[in-house]
Amino acid sequence: MTNKKTFENLGLSAKALDAINKKGFEEPTAIQSITIPIMLRDDTNIIAQAQTGTGKTAAFGLPLIEMVSLDFKTVQALILVPTRELAIQVSEEINSLKGDKDIKIVPIYGGQSIDQQLRSLKKGVHIVVGTPGRVIDHLKRKTLKIGKIEHLILDEADEMLNMGFIEDIEKIMAHTNPDKRTLLFSATIPKRIKTLARKYMNGYELLTVKKEQLTTNLTEQIYFEVKASDKFEALCRIIDIEDNFYALVFCRTKNDVDSVVAHLIDRGYDAGAIHGDFSQAQREKTLGKFKKQKINILVATDVAARGIDVNNLTHVINYSLPQDPELYVHRIGRTGRAGNEGTAITFITPSEYKRLMFIQRVAKTDIKRSKVPEVEDIIKAKKKKIYDDLAAILEDDIDTEYYNWAKQLLGDNNPTKILAAILNYGFGRELSPDSYGEIKEVGSKGKQLDQQGKARLFVALGKRDKINAKKLVELIMNRVSIKSKQISDIQVMERFSFITVPFEKAEEIVVSFKKKGRQPLISHAKKN
Repeated sequence: MTNKKTFENLGLSAKALDAINKKGFEEPTAIQSITIPIMLRDDTNIIAQAQTGTGKTAAFGLPLIEMVSLDFKTVQALILVPTRELAIQVSEEINSLKGDKDIKIVPIYGGQSIDQQLRSLKKGVHIVVGTPGRVIDHLKRKTLKIGKIEHLILDEADEMLNMGFIEDIEKIMAHTNPDKRTLLFSATIPKRIKTLARKYMNGYELLTVKKEQLTTNLTEQIYFEVKASDKFEALCRIIDIEDNFYALVFCRTKNDVDSVVAHLIDRGYDAGAIHGDFSQAQREKTLGKFKKQKINILVATDVAARGIDVNNLTHVINYSLPQDPELYVHRIGRTGRAGNEGTAITFITPSEYKRLMFIQRVAKTDIKRSKVPEVEDIIKAKKKKIYDDLAAILEDDIDTEYYNWAKQLLGDNNPTKILAAILNYGFGRELSPDSYGEIKEVGSKGKQLDQQGKARLFVALGKRDKINAKKLVELIMNRVSIKSKQISDIQVMERFSFITVPFEKAEEIVVSFKKKGRQPLISHAKKN
């Protein structure tokens, strides 16, 4: 990977650094380290190879915030994205990074009231984040003027090309200032992107992040799909069902670390924290306790966890999904050391499933879906541990004082009732189901469905049939009553394609395209 840098030496202003610190970010990701300084120079176009989830929004968002002038209430930067979900996400992320700088950032996309967008644009906007179709709608209405923009960002460029937006992008580019800087972010750099760059970018600098060889060795890897609000409850259940839990818990930011540790301590767990705000003395003290197992849970950021040398961890918990495959492998590699087996558990929300599958593919590993332990199973495991502990005590010599006390307690009472009362007194709270909160199940039982009640369909048409994403959506809409926004994750290959649709629409689509006596044109994708 590239040499490690800090946000402080990337050329960002004190206000930008303050905003970053408030978000709890400690260290720039690889793509941020190489992109931010070059963007701030503002003297070249850029093609950056970066996957979703590697921090690329901040990579272009932070420099944009620095370079936008508040003296002009005109659109100074246009960010094109393939989906409305990404338009909202990018807009919110940049807003969260702007600090107290009064920058106006507006997302515009199909499915949202155009009147609402018109009102926002009339008030004056500095940065527009939009989908190609809706941006063209505004250009036709002359309600969006991009003739003086200084920066054009194409985010997830390969995805936009796969979805058939190339003509729309070229139309938009024709309306822009020829002296603007163009920055293209893409997970892959196919020939079509290079052709687009040659045509519309007068020279560019290609930025890529060096990949490491990834290995996962002795670690069992599973993931739980839960709502963000249920992550802490899931963590507590995992801790309680394990016999000798000894783990590192990774969070993305310092703020998350502080929050998780505070809640763990409130629940009575022996937990500690380390992150960038801790002094070296504090760090060493906490690490010392962890290595001696005076605390069995250490919650940390990736930066703070560097150099921790512990060989007998039972678990690594990815409380927050790591930003890239390399980080994932570095985290889970902390189990399975010195020949010991370990378990890596990753929490994801439904919207993070696609990114987890990317991590699995690049890391060439198998991350199996599992279910958060049920409360009754946890209580059963606790009872077994209590039974085993009592059995071990019975094998040792017991002080006569306790024998005398036992005789007093028994008296004329029923021995079983006395023992039940003692167990209730000692373990009643620990074994109570009321000490656990409810976790609502998300996702589906089969891999064919995604976690929001959707189905993945196989389409026996591809590029060789002169099909692109736009034509495929139109074809389905002509046969079935479905809105274009309900068809997502479109992948058009040479001979076939994949789409994701609401589960309730899937069967209707399959039946509609079934040909008598022949294989259906559209069918359910096979389970892996």
